[in-house]
Amino acid sequence: MSAPASPTSRGEHRDEVDFVLTDDGTIITLIRVRGASAPTRGPVLLAHGAGMRAESFRPPAIRSVVDVLIDDGWDVWMLNWRGSIDLPPVPWTIDDVALYDVPAAVRHVTGVTGSDTVKVIGHCQGAAALSVAAAAGLVPEVDVVVANSVSLHPVLPFFARVKLDVLLPMFRTGEPYVDIAWGDGPEKGVARITRNTVRLAHPECKNPGCSMASFALGSGHPALWRHENLDSATHDWLEHEFGKIPLSWYAQMSLSHRAGRYVMVRGYEALPHRIADAPPQTDARFTLLTGDENRAFLPSSQHRTFAYLDDAQPGRHSLTQIPGYGHADVFVGRRAHVDAFPYIRYALGR
Repeated sequence: MSAPASPTSRGEHRDEVDFVLTDDGTIITLIRVRGASAPTRGPVLLAHGAGMRAESFRPPAIRSVVDVLIDDGWDVWMLNWRGSIDLPPVPWTIDDVALYDVPAAVRHVTGVTGSDTVKVIGHCQGAAALSVAAAAGLVPEVDVVVANSVSLHPVLPFFARVKLDVLLPMFRTGEPYVDIAWGDGPEKGVARITRNTVRLAHPECKNPGCSMASFALGSGHPALWRHENLDSATHDWLEHEFGKIPLSWYAQMSLSHRAGRYVMVRGYEALPHRIADAPPQTDARFTLLTGDENRAFLPSSQHRTFAYLDDAQPGRHSLTQIPGYGHADVFVGRRAHVDAFPYIRYALGR
């Protein structure tokens, strides 16, 4: 099932950008990516991680998941939800994304394509928002969910929990965001202190974006990927693929890791206060992925969600722990097209 090893030329990609207004008045964008030939299969929606953007699914130097999906005939849509670094920063939570962005994106895709169903692929908090929306019954059009790293039950490494407990109160007195681009400098105040501290704490890498991402989104050296899984061009490209993450999300994550599942904090009636306290309100089939060396969310995150899903719908869902991979390298690794993407292709085509 593995895809060809050579990179696909991006010159064959044709992007169509649609602006979508959510029910709470937020503008998000969808990028429809076309290849040399028209799609022969239905729509697939991709949702990026925290502090990233839709383009993070399309590293320029390797064979990306977008290339693979297009070659397989799928109609590919990349979502910039409200946490995208390509949109104006807002203090988002998983509640906002699951209730407003995901349903709006799914409705738009079905409206444009005429398809009754949409398959979705998410990474990090994009995966969590897709999973929450599906489990809460907000997107009945979604029939397949592929979620990488975390879905409904966030479990953080010990030092990541320590950083939340110690640093969150400090940041609340100043900046409303943790900006991974602080690594570029120059900054003052909390930003400068943070940047210099991160440089001392992460001597394993001279790429400031890599080190800041490790500080902001996990615990490890580095936290988001294994260096040996990245080629140098992708590693350099990633330095500019991260931006601001609001303290509103960190506060929600602090509550959620203590509860052992995502806790909704906005009080929206359409969402349960604690996700996964009741059976999932969806017939979507979940494929849960995680690297076995994930240091952003421990693999037990996905194991807990799989146990919850399998208890409600035995034999319907699947969990794969990918050897030698961490968090984001499942999508940006130089051999991800061989080691990780076959699981995604199988999930979509079953």
